[in-house]
Amino acid sequence: MKRFVTFEGIDGSGKSTISKRVYKKLGEMGYDVVLTFEPTDTSLGRVVKKCIEENSDPIVTTFAFIADRMQHVKELKRWLERGKIVLCDRYADSTYAYQAVQLENIVENPIRWLKDLHDEFILKPDLTFLCVLDVDKALDRIKNRGKLFSFERKDFLKKVQRNYLYLASLEKERFVLLDTSRSIDETVKECLDKILKR
Repeated sequence: MKRFVTFEGIDGSGKSTISKRVYKKLGEMGYDVVLTFEPTDTSLGRVVKKCIEENSDPIVTTFAFIADRMQHVKELKRWLERGKIVLCDRYADSTYAYQAVQLENIVENPIRWLKDLHDEFILKPDLTFLCVLDVDKALDRIKNRGKLFSFERKDFLKKVQRNYLYLASLEKERFVLLDTSRSIDETVKECLDKILKR
């Protein structure tokens, strides 16, 4: 059984909907399960959200994400030590995929640089579901959210999705690519099968 599971993907790919449904199903099956997310709803998480809203300097935003994650990792470890299944909607791979685009032309090899910053404290997931969806379809899903942020643009999200697929190619055993153009029930069933596989 996989106990620390993350859900990743571009905005509009369905990861939040899927993670909530998987959480609900596991709870109904009697498992002790936690659903968490990043940025968190702590004071540090609110700093991250403010950086995103204000389109802050990419380096500043990156370190805000890392500060929030360092605190979150301590909580993740506590839950896992208590024997819970922990589902996380966005985690370190989101930072690698998104911030690497923002850091292009600022640092050399942004993904490697970001991974190096995490090396000392990161808790590696047992399993990562990467929700893959055509960028146009993803944008169509979020068009009614109101104000879109700077990263919710077609050219940006194409680069992010490319980064995600690159990350998945580096760790094929950890990543499961989900075609989220399928029905939600089909996708949730695949997630449950993978999490509970012994």
